[in-house]
Amino acid sequence: MGEGKGGGEQEEKIAMKCPGQDSQYWKPGAIFETKCPKCGAEVEFFKDDSMRRCDKCGHKFLNPSLDFGCASYCQYAEQCIGNLPPELIAQKEDLLKDRVAIEMKRYFKNDFKRIGHASRVARYADKIGKQERGNLAVILTAAYLHDIGIKEAERKHQSTAARYQEEEGPPIARDILERLGAKAELIDEVCDIVAHHHHPRLEETTNFKCLYDADLITNLEENHNENPMGAEELGKILAKSFLTESGKKVAEEVLIRPAVH
Repeated sequence: MGEGKGGGEQEEKIAMKCPGQDSQYWKPGAIFETKCPKCGAEVEFFKDDSMRRCDKCGHKFLNPSLDFGCASYCQYAEQCIGNLPPELIAQKEDLLKDRVAIEMKRYFKNDFKRIGHASRVARYADKIGKQERGNLAVILTAAYLHDIGIKEAERKHQSTAARYQEEEGPPIARDILERLGAKAELIDEVCDIVAHHHHPRLEETTNFKCLYDADLITNLEENHNENPMGAEELGKILAKSFLTESGKKVAEEVLIRPAVH
């Protein structure tokens, strides 16, 4: 009689499992304890746990050994690891500005003058926004996108006038931010800023004021480099033009002190 498989004998099926996910292959340290950030009690983690709940106080927190970098920008992060904790939401908003900067550069392509302008505005907006305690995600996103309508203004109106930039910019900004998965509230506020960034209203948000002052500093700096002004003339302009004290101080650092030297 042959020994081949026959009759009711069935070939055994082996379930394959990635060794990295199979606990029998785990190395020392794959199961560890860490302190709860809220109450200080020890909480046990397995290396592949995304988060655990503290038995003592009930606080739920991220595995400190895992890298959640992708979740900081992925639009499907909540489906992957559940409701995002506050620290990850903050990281997601922080990384948004970097992705917006990339999209701005892609949009302007070889227009290095406008890329440079937006980048300088963002640099000053970051400094002013921190001092004024504004929402940096909104401020820096608006900084990178504030002039995004200038190409369409030139194409449709043969002009770079402020009103045309403000008219053409918001739809482009909205498209970029929606593709990046930004929150609706952030998109709406950024588009509103872009839509009137040259024309402050009687009552303005801190975020708008920070962007406005950063753009003003950059414009003054660019004009000053082409047609230098004396310290006294610059001082008069700075005294009456800014919406925040922080913006005025940054402008003095950028424009007045170099001019004195």
